[in-house]
Amino acid sequence: MMLRKAVLATIAPVTLAASGIVCAQADVQKQIDEVKGVLPKFAIPMREVGDRFQNMYFAAKDGNWALAAYMSKYMNGAMNPASLTKPAEYPVWKGFYEGAFAPVNKAIQAKDFKAFETAYTEVTKACNGCHQAMGYKFVQVTKLGAPPDNGIDYTLKSEPGDVPP
Repeated sequence: MMLRKAVLATIAPVTLAASGIVCAQADVQKQIDEVKGVLPKFAIPMREVGDRFQNMYFAAKDGNWALAAYMSKYMNGAMNPASLTKPAEYPVWKGFYEGAFAPVNKAIQAKDFKAFETAYTEVTKACNGCHQAMGYKFVQVTKLGAPPDNGIDYTLKSEPGDVPP
């Protein structure tokens, strides 16, 4: 009987500590899930992507190549939350940006508006094809007549490399 009490006295604190760790881990996981739950999925970042994509056109058209590069960089970055919130869909975005969108970035770096406009038009078609394939055929990208952000000087001459890292 004495040995049994000694074993219980030793095991009980270890068991309680272990259950506390399990509870703490569950609490941390709950908090992680709650944070992930409030992060934007695809729709909110895609809205930013759309605005930056449109702004990029007007920047390139007027020779503000740094602004065009900046818009591209942060357009891509806007989708980062989706790597956590939509892990199955995020690779589609990543593949699009690294593949279909690459000619746009190449034209920006070359400061070649003709190549930019051709690539931009092709990307617009690719966007609409992707939207349709993912069940969002009602989302059709068109080139705007004016940039969404009219408080930016699109005519400021700059170099694509002027964008800080």
